[in-house]
Amino acid sequence: MSSTSYDTPTVAQLPGDGAAAPRIGFVSLGCPKALTDSELILTQLRAEGYETSKTFQGADLVIVNTCGFIDDAVKESLDTIGEALAENGKVIVTGCLGARTGESGENLVRQVHPKVLAVTGPHATQEVMDAVHRHVPKPHDPFVDLVPPTGVKLTPKHYAYLKISEGCNHRCTFCIIPSMRGDLVSRPIGEVLGEAQRLLEAGVKELLVISQDTSAYGVDVKYRTGFWNGRPVRTRMLDLVHALGDLAERHGAWVRLHYVYPYPHVDEIVPLMAEGKVLPYLDVPFQHAHPDVLKRMKRPADGEKNLERIQRWREICPEIVIRSTFIAGFPGETEAEFQYLLDFMREAQIDRAGCFAYSPVRGAAANGLPGALPDEVREERRARFMAVAEAVSTARLQRRVGATMQVLVDSAPALGRKGGVGRSYADAPEIDGVVKLLPPEKASKTLKVGEFTKARIVAAEGHDLIAVPV
Repeated sequence: MSSTSYDTPTVAQLPGDGAAAPRIGFVSLGCPKALTDSELILTQLRAEGYETSKTFQGADLVIVNTCGFIDDAVKESLDTIGEALAENGKVIVTGCLGARTGESGENLVRQVHPKVLAVTGPHATQEVMDAVHRHVPKPHDPFVDLVPPTGVKLTPKHYAYLKISEGCNHRCTFCIIPSMRGDLVSRPIGEVLGEAQRLLEAGVKELLVISQDTSAYGVDVKYRTGFWNGRPVRTRMLDLVHALGDLAERHGAWVRLHYVYPYPHVDEIVPLMAEGKVLPYLDVPFQHAHPDVLKRMKRPADGEKNLERIQRWREICPEIVIRSTFIAGFPGETEAEFQYLLDFMREAQIDRAGCFAYSPVRGAAANGLPGALPDEVREERRARFMAVAEAVSTARLQRRVGATMQVLVDSAPALGRKGGVGRSYADAPEIDGVVKLLPPEKASKTLKVGEFTKARIVAAEGHDLIAVPV
């Protein structure tokens, strides 16, 4: 099972004509949270009349939104900055890598690429725009521009990420995100619901709720009461999910929850899944199962309680699908602790799982822990974990054969007459499997991207399902 990608670049182009308007090159790297930062910047660029260029050479300036989470992502970001400098020369850097320092204590980006025009950290739209204005003055008054009500999106039109907060209050020893993105800052609930409504009214059929810690939404503001459409709504995960479910129901859309830490109050969300208010899907970053490893990681959870909680969730909502990510080969991990994790996977029956071999990240507290494991041991354990995870996933997918499921169509050449590709409620875009749609049995049946279809599952193939539209 693939895990969340941190190194896939997205190159954006804004709509619009006007050959005289300044052109900005834009590359977005990293996770969905970085993607939403990119969307905010692109929306502001569009509001101010800038256009974008498909090439570095054709741009007046290039913005690179970076990822700095793991070493491969750092290399990808630094390489992209270097390419932009070589081909264009005028580069602004933003994102998580912009907040990191090198061994000398100097900003890492400036240390490697001293010719960049400006460097900011994540969620810094105004700082980025200020830098753009310094080097490529804005072409005209934003009040006369037409901007889509949803802002500029980098995702397909039928699904969108909805970021509800920034930062994280946890201090997991393997993670440096709080040092880059800061402590938890929840968005006002009225603002979140307003964005959700605009997205749904624009035709979005799937809202993917994201943050660093979705379960902690509202903790920083002590769950204060906000307002939405003239009525009070508490800034709290349960109230938010209730309201999003109501909105989505009116538009025939899905709501999918990501990055949900397994706190006790998450149990309150599961009945809403059983009722069909939100998708019965939880993306829960467990990371490990053995209590001692979790303590070394400083994770806010206990492995045994997690198993009990999963069992309780399935009792409330038998259709629930659980996806998670794990780390193999964490410093000090014994063979017995790793076997405990494998046993947890088999007993918990995690539907979708990804696994990283532990990789030291500069600035992470875990670097100072004793018992660092050799690279080959870490990689070998990751491979063993994935073998177990894939066996569990394959067995659970086989149980779908014969069922009829609702599928959201992502691709349908020639109106689906030769088939297409979609996703069921069990499949988040980019990180899970897909439903491969065969040509419909009825000649009159067509498929359209962004719309739902019923499909009968006829086979399972790896992490994917094969289905016939009905």
